[in-house]
Amino acid sequence: MSDPEVYIQLLPPPQRRIMEVLYEELMLQPGVTCKMRFKIPFFYRNSWICYMNPLRKGGVEFVFLKGQQLADPAGLLDAKDRKMVSGITIENAQKIPHEALMELVQEALLLDELDKRQRKSR
Repeated sequence: MSDPEVYIQLLPPPQRRIMEVLYEELMLQPGVTCKMRFKIPFFYRNSWICYMNPLRKGGVEFVFLKGQQLADPAGLLDAKDRKMVSGITIENAQKIPHEALMELVQEALLLDELDKRQRKSR
């Protein structure tokens, strides 16, 4: 079991289930890996893409590092006065907006790929 998986298993049941579902969906994406950074799970391919942060009051905030650049047609993301990142707070695993969230993941992965190409062309 990886460090992020161990971390997730040690969380209380509502947060654990939310993070298990999100973790499983993200790990199905080609080239995506997960490592512990700042004591929480971060997902990346070429650079950091998103992270999961369990909240003290319960629930999980799923945050995109380049959230301000995402189109977000479903209006899921909240910047909370942050300049770059935007996230969605999920209180219950049954209420995860899978389709809209995975569209955001795909867009974030595309941005990650474009950034990689721009860095190489410099």
